[in-house]
Amino acid sequence: MSEPVIVAVDSGVMTLTLNRPDKKNALTNAMYATLGEALARAETDAAIRVILIQAEGDAFTSGNDLGDFAAVASGALRREDMKSGLFLSGLARAPKPIVAAVQGLAVGIGVTMLLHCDFTYVADDAKLSTPFVNLGLVPEAASSMLLPGRVGYALAFRMFALGEPIDGKTAAAMGMVTASLAASEVRAAALATAKKLAAKPAGALKAMKSLLRDPALIQATMNREGEIFGARLKSPETAEALRAFAEKRAPDFSQFS
Repeated sequence: MSEPVIVAVDSGVMTLTLNRPDKKNALTNAMYATLGEALARAETDAAIRVILIQAEGDAFTSGNDLGDFAAVASGALRREDMKSGLFLSGLARAPKPIVAAVQGLAVGIGVTMLLHCDFTYVADDAKLSTPFVNLGLVPEAASSMLLPGRVGYALAFRMFALGEPIDGKTAAAMGMVTASLAASEVRAAALATAKKLAAKPAGALKAMKSLLRDPALIQATMNREGEIFGARLKSPETAEALRAFAEKRAPDFSQFS
């Protein structure tokens, strides 16, 4: 069986490839652990100068595997045993440049992780959505701070409240990503930029990035979101959303206030 996350290092670029295409690269607890460990390694390994995130198949990622959400909601998996925090904290701290190549679906964490990337190339026809509220949840990955910072309050509220997808061209026009390209060009553009960054003076790049981002503030925002997210996972609204998904019907939130 192939690895659900492929980690490779070449010429200063660590490439993290989501490799669960049959499941639209939905992220499992084990995948989060691998991604988090890779980011931690990149922090201290001088041979790694840039991180490139990409995915196999026709989707970047459909977001969290809902089976893990259901396990937490039912008590089968403890919230503190979820490894998503390992990955998110790695994104918050990341001192080295991160580049992303996005095609197809990017849902939930598939969008919010991009807010931590320094260059993001998205396919013109990609579909980016943040349907947290639709699941009875709240934004994560410090996106409640980072998304309004990129696109403004009104557009961020619309994306979070409605959960409706936007295409790559719209994301680029909003200033949410670096550029929108033909799907066939996305990976090459991301790799070319990663190689350019790997050739730059690493110390200067890290110093510059530290001036643009405040890891402590980002982590504090993640922590605040995480507390609310964890509580929401056990809420009646999320239970209804997950039941409706399993039963392939529209959820009914009218009974909750």
